[in-house]
Amino acid sequence: MSETPDEIRTLDLFAGAGGLSLGFARARKGFVPVQAVEVDQAAARTFKQNFDCPVHDGPIEELSEFEEADVVLGGPPCQGFSPLGKNRDADSRARLNALWEQYLRAVRLVRPRAFVIENVPQFQKSAQFAELLRLMVTDEDLREYQFAYGVLNAADYGVPQIRRRGIFMAVKEVGAVPWPPPATHGPKSKAQRPYSTVEEAFEGLSWTPERSDVGVGSDGRQDLHFGRNVRPISLERYAHIPPGGNRFDLMRNAPEITPRCWLEKPTGTTDVMGRMWWERPSGTIRTEFYKPEKGRYLHPEAHRPITHREAARLQSFPDDFEFVGNRVEIARQIGNAVPPGLARAIALHLHSLLEPSGRD
Repeated sequence: MSETPDEIRTLDLFAGAGGLSLGFARARKGFVPVQAVEVDQAAARTFKQNFDCPVHDGPIEELSEFEEADVVLGGPPCQGFSPLGKNRDADSRARLNALWEQYLRAVRLVRPRAFVIENVPQFQKSAQFAELLRLMVTDEDLREYQFAYGVLNAADYGVPQIRRRGIFMAVKEVGAVPWPPPATHGPKSKAQRPYSTVEEAFEGLSWTPERSDVGVGSDGRQDLHFGRNVRPISLERYAHIPPGGNRFDLMRNAPEITPRCWLEKPTGTTDVMGRMWWERPSGTIRTEFYKPEKGRYLHPEAHRPITHREAARLQSFPDDFEFVGNRVEIARQIGNAVPPGLARAIALHLHSLLEPSGRD
């Protein structure tokens, strides 16, 4: 039973650093995390640092029961479905793909009023998702839920980043689940409010190579301005890439310092060695955003990749959210997170379908 009439208790599975829970808590509609499960030790420590609830920092399979909750949240690992995970062996992919079944096990045990599954868009085209849809209408424990799903772009909800995620929402005791949540930004929004931009996200930030740490700044908040030891030739390459440019600009402007592998591949992705635009949202922030050769991660103006703090801002994490771990671990947490801004929009939409009273 919820402790107060308006409290909506959330259980976060495969919680990562806590992007989903943070977005729900910031919706200010009574959502309160009561438990999280996260196998990655650094991410689990980050969740513990920011939320006042128990965190199981091990495999979900170890748990035979969970805290009572009104809403179950979770993003089962997506590497098995993501194109970025296509090189994994078949057994590894199958093991990752099967974790959504552990999520459903928790739903059956907890019997929440609602649950939300977040994953890569490709999940919703998989055989596993087809099985989920079948279970939602045939399984005795699941067919009491109405559900809706689709791919949401975080930029449509005020996040300064183009990031598409597959969202599945199921709710008890409603006639239907309206979909999608109303957009607040961009051409899909009623007010036609423009997308949030990189420039807006970076407002107030300053960084120099001398400030390169995970310490505490003068304002008492984490710096997260990790630098990267960049070779002189890399700096020279960055200088040839204009705002919105990419490796093809380098190939045209300075073929003599372009890596041979790129010269021999005149077609392909336009994000590699890409520079952001000030006046647009960023591209998708992944776990190795500090490597420009992995995507569009060059600062719009400075000849360097974005810092961890800048990446966290693009993911819509507030500066008072504290990450725990080394630079690689923190980058992984940032890149894997559900943007709290997107999670907040999902929370508001779900809240509109729930009675404010506690659990039956």
